[in-house]
Amino acid sequence: MSEKKLKGVCLGAGYFSQFQYEAWTRIPEVEIVACCNRAQEKAQKVANQYGIPKAYGWDQLEQMFDTEKPDFVDIITPPETHLEVVELAAKKGIAIICQKPLAPTLEESEKIVATAANAKVPFLVHENWRWQPWYREIKRQLEAGTIGDLYSIAVRMRMGDGWPKDAYLARQPFFRDYPRLLIYETGVHFLDTFRFLGGEISSVYARLQQRNPDIKGEDAGQVVLGFQNGGTAILDGSRYNESEAEDPRYTFGTVRIDGSRGHIELNFDGSLTLKKLGEAPVKIEYKHERINFAGDCVYNLQRHFVDTMQSGGSFESTGEDYLKSVALVEACYQSNATNQVIKL
Repeated sequence: MSEKKLKGVCLGAGYFSQFQYEAWTRIPEVEIVACCNRAQEKAQKVANQYGIPKAYGWDQLEQMFDTEKPDFVDIITPPETHLEVVELAAKKGIAIICQKPLAPTLEESEKIVATAANAKVPFLVHENWRWQPWYREIKRQLEAGTIGDLYSIAVRMRMGDGWPKDAYLARQPFFRDYPRLLIYETGVHFLDTFRFLGGEISSVYARLQQRNPDIKGEDAGQVVLGFQNGGTAILDGSRYNESEAEDPRYTFGTVRIDGSRGHIELNFDGSLTLKKLGEAPVKIEYKHERINFAGDCVYNLQRHFVDTMQSGGSFESTGEDYLKSVALVEACYQSNATNQVIKL
């Protein structure tokens, strides 16, 4: 493994970027040498907070790439900006981490992935859900055959941040104007996690609702997905209605996984319970901490990026693979519009 530090630059200074900047400070093999934002003063504030040497404005993006000569760029900006940045970074041979949603449309997402692939630059989608420690542990349990053959995965998510008249204004105000919200922005995390846990999906049926009249997109819905191997996944999600969780943003909901030999349940506090058929339930002992965001999944993903860059291996969430999750998003909206099961 090389001892040379990877030089990185970050784009964006919005709400979620704090988690990525903080996680980079804990990865000694990386040096973030500059950050960039549309409002340069916000970039400077981030630079001051995290000890980043330089801050640039958006009109200085190419200058930043040419001056800093980074090994990689971490794109933490809104979806509509991603294609422009990917095209420029790819042209300059810079490795890319790109936040989800990849782009406003499937077609633009496909263009982003093709751009990186044609330039042969490493490209990782920042899909951190599957890096939450409870999902890594559930995956280990499934692979070990603890509950036998997978029958179903059921998620219940109630965020409770979407019912007020001023919903989302304090944290992520652009959510209010998204014509697609629940599935496009949040549900895609679960769709990708379903694929991570259960394999590829062959059918989608969705019923989506807009419960808050003061926003543009849907904020609740139910999705039933059929795995190619015969199992079923169910997402019952709402940003409008509340849960009883003290911190709804730790696990983002509860999960039950049924198998031929028993089941596993994820609770609001991150604890996992295993109950084999005919036996008493037991707690699964594994490590999870309230660090950074949702069990430190941002750090886990960025650690994976660095390890893979240094080893020359393959990323989990490549662009090509993530397009399958984006296709599921499109299938959800198509199903809702037609009231039909969509075959993939």
